[in-house]
Amino acid sequence: MPTKFDSIRQFYDSEVNAAIQSISNHPMMKALMSFTFPDVEESVWMEQLKRTHSIRDFQVNFIYQSIQRVLERSSDGLSTSGFEKLEPNTSYLFISNHRDIILDTSLLNVSLYDHGQIMTASAIGDNLVQKSFLLTLSRLNRNFLVRRGLSPRELLQSSKLMSEFMYHLLSKENRSVWIAQREGRTKDGNDATHQGVLKMLAMASDEKNVMDFFRKIRVVPVSISYEYDPTDALKMPQLMAEANDEVYIKEKNEDFITLISGIIGQKKRIHIHVGDVLDKEYDKIVAENDNTNKQIQALAQVIDDSILSTYKLWPTNFIAYDLINTTSKFSNQYTEKEKQLFERRLEMRLGSEKETLRESFLAMYANPVINKLKYGNVD
Repeated sequence: MPTKFDSIRQFYDSEVNAAIQSISNHPMMKALMSFTFPDVEESVWMEQLKRTHSIRDFQVNFIYQSIQRVLERSSDGLSTSGFEKLEPNTSYLFISNHRDIILDTSLLNVSLYDHGQIMTASAIGDNLVQKSFLLTLSRLNRNFLVRRGLSPRELLQSSKLMSEFMYHLLSKENRSVWIAQREGRTKDGNDATHQGVLKMLAMASDEKNVMDFFRKIRVVPVSISYEYDPTDALKMPQLMAEANDEVYIKEKNEDFITLISGIIGQKKRIHIHVGDVLDKEYDKIVAENDNTNKQIQALAQVIDDSILSTYKLWPTNFIAYDLINTTSKFSNQYTEKEKQLFERRLEMRLGSEKETLRESFLAMYANPVINKLKYGNVD
């Protein structure tokens, strides 16, 4: 039976098996499976795929294993903090900083699964799943679509639909939801919650005061940090264009290349911190702000405070801060070898463009230190 959410929703479990069968022979599916199960005969995983009839089974038996391989091959491991604060069998709206197209949400879900929590339905831009294989795979992985490049009128309708869908998931299906704090990934290392994201969420509000609505959907800020950003060099052209007040136009396959680079590129250590479930903050926001716009602005600041103050800093961040400021203020936070490796990465990633791009590259890593200094705790 069609529903108003059909144009954006993930698959229902009743549709999962047919969707899997439709892509099981696709070259990219075979590549993903041989990457995930290098020592397993194709016939074995093919048979298990044929017996898969739910998103959960697909995520746990296949995608979870794929992410474990990614961590083994291109990272020095994932650490977490804060998950013990979450209640089991409870849905949350996770609002997270955004560094990597696929991994931010995939790693959160691996961590939620490991902690016995409800995994998320996650927003993904439709520009990232233009290829039919990727669209099917994303819907099998419980992604729902954020439509991009719309006219103002279409954007309003699309935002309302997405807001209602997320509220439906949280309140009717007891399904957690992940959404980035902003449209698109942070390119310069400055994580900031866009008020437009919160205004979109509030469109589904059935409360007189919108803060009561946010309290009801259990908002949890999340900070994720990568010691090395696997797509750091790919972010440079856009940052340079913006610095020169030029309009940046993406290359045809740029999103896809970025997506793949994030998965296979070296990340070293990764940390995810789950903040406190927002609650008493709403009372303060309402007491201090008399209209909805100001309240949304104050809520964005509360989310930023949580993400920026709990962001895990790595030696790479302190090295970049010291290099960009020509100081040794944080030299106790890294070794000489770590500094040499980072400087070598800078040379290798930027090549002949090194002089023009050096500042932007370093700022991407240094800005989280600058932001965290405002809260007094840089450890």
